Amino acid sequence: MRRSVSRKTGQTNSTDATDLFRSGTVPLPPPHFPFIFYFNLLCFNYDMNNQSIDRKASSKEMERIDNLFYSYANKSSGMIDPEGIESLCSDIEVSHTDVRILMLAWKMKAEKQGYFTLEEWRRGLKALRADTVNKLKKALPDLEKEVKRPTNFQDFYAFAFRYCLTEEKQKSVDIESVCELLGLVLGSQYRAQVDYLIEYLKIQSDYKVINMDQWMGFYRFCNEISFPDFNNYDPNLAWPLVLDNFVEWMKAKQT
Repeated sequence: MRRSVSRKTGQTNSTDATDLFRSGTVPLPPPHFPFIFYFNLLCFNYDMNNQSIDRKASSKEMERIDNLFYSYANKSSGMIDPEGIESLCSDIEVSHTDVRILMLAWKMKAEKQGYFTLEEWRRGLKALRADTVNKLKKALPDLEKEVKRPTNFQDFYAFAFRYCLTEEKQKSVDIESVCELLGLVLGSQYRAQVDYLIEYLKIQSDYKVINMDQWMGFYRFCNEISFPDFNNYDPNLAWPLVLDNFVEWMKAKQT
């Protein structure tokens, strides 16, 4: 009878626990303590320990990211200014006019052209897992691939225009700057279209500036319209007038 009581009170479970934890590295549960509760408690403690380690590693990484920021930041403004960006470009061996610097600004969600705040810097470098100059340099090829994915490129293209809006309430960008930006962000993918579009924009006299709607229309045009025959271009659709004029100019050149 005593043996039967012993089984009911959980001593058999204690024996099973001994088998599972015979290494001695994990303390055994007290007598009559349900083993499943004890096992769940061990798992919880294990997860908490891992989370603590992850938090410490993340804290150290952020500290290195911050230190890197302050090595380029202007002490008086507390931001990385154009001079700091030039120093950064020199260290990662990239020209300050390279499209990858614009991609880096996009990754940071930078708001002011030529300046990076600490919050923007943290956002971008943490996402790139880059807490040193060398890691940032090695992250650029993957960043370029990320930007060129169709799901990301249109957002990057729109960002490039907004990044040029340097004045409060500014809605448009001058033709010269637009031509430079077109070559920078679209030139590698649509060289022929971009070259002709830049040529047209420079010689036409109807437009001094370009707005966001026209800018996005340029990308749609390059991405969707057959070139150089324009067979699928319909001026009756909602294309910006500047593109209607461009197509007419191109067709006149071809005759």
